[in-house]
Amino acid sequence: MSAASSPTPIKNILLGITGGIAAYKAAELVRLLMKQGLQVQVVMTQAACQFITPTTMQALSGKPVLTDLWNQDNGNGMAHINLARAADAILIAPASANFIAKLVHGAADDLLSTICLARGECPLLVAPAMNVEMWQNPATQRNIAQLRLDGITVLGPDSGDQACGETGMGRMLEPAMLLQDIIASRQPKILAGKKILITAGATYEAIDAVRGITNLSSGKMGFAVAQAAQEMGAEVTIISGATCFDAMHCTKISVTSARQMLDAVMSLVAGQDVFIAVAAVADYTIPAPNPQKIKKNDANLTLQLTPTFDILATVAALPNPPFCVGFAAESENLLQNAEQKRRNKKLPLLAANLIQDGFGGDDNELTLLDDAGAHPLLRASKLELARQLLQHLSKQLETTK
Repeated sequence: MSAASSPTPIKNILLGITGGIAAYKAAELVRLLMKQGLQVQVVMTQAACQFITPTTMQALSGKPVLTDLWNQDNGNGMAHINLARAADAILIAPASANFIAKLVHGAADDLLSTICLARGECPLLVAPAMNVEMWQNPATQRNIAQLRLDGITVLGPDSGDQACGETGMGRMLEPAMLLQDIIASRQPKILAGKKILITAGATYEAIDAVRGITNLSSGKMGFAVAQAAQEMGAEVTIISGATCFDAMHCTKISVTSARQMLDAVMSLVAGQDVFIAVAAVADYTIPAPNPQKIKKNDANLTLQLTPTFDILATVAALPNPPFCVGFAAESENLLQNAEQKRRNKKLPLLAANLIQDGFGGDDNELTLLDDAGAHPLLRASKLELARQLLQHLSKQLETTK
């Protein structure tokens, strides 16, 4: 498959659950998959039923859970063929060491293993979950290597505390990360080989030891751009002010002030292909914040404010800058103000939105501005808008080669 080709979108996913304590995570995974609008058919091994009940998974998925290869209710008796053909992707989560071995050797002694063997071109994703010693066993490592050689996608595992009381590699990835990996696996890798540096969130300019100047930026859009870029194959670094978001599969650098963000950007910008400035950077700072808490009294308090450095303009003015993308959040005269900002900073691309349309929320509306004019993006989730933005950016990168 070429980097620019489009994999089949996932609408129907078959979730296979094998025996292991991590089976409890499958319940949350089904909930997240359903929230994405996916249809989920759950197939469980007999061992999985010892850890979580089919009734639970049926209630969450809205479909009968299949466990028996010989169930006479499976239509023409070819459930392993029918289910494999109906799925856009098969995910085994958790995948035990035993089931991984069965996949490698082509065993087909129950419904789930038979479906996997009969899957044809259907993508198969495996999320290992086992004790650290089982994971590190040479037999398991040989099996994992063979899965990858066979074109099977291995998701994880993670490292951490395990149910057995030991610590190390072998934990199944958390459901939210698995969901992201599933989506990423089906995104065209149009940004493969590109290095992208992103700023996100709000900066904080200290007034004294406990007070400061900041804004209402949540950082959601910046982290959505980072996720979308990672899905499309880019190597992503995100420099962020204080947010509650994690940058899964991306390098995250946390900063506080505008000056710290500038320093972090300038230390990393060399060698980057793209710089996307999504952060809501303070325009002014306190040149000499009080190291102690300023006590309240009846007198007015006067603060001296000085302008901060313009990070985006500084990067765009470099002798050999990366492809620079700006964001403009305006309260009025959106196109006029945003286009003026783009021209002043000599940016090839700028994404503009009205503050009242999505500042801090989950959804937004964007208008992309470039030398060809304005390109409105209809209201959607910030992640979907981020994907559309990067698709537009990718086309511009192609024309500037």
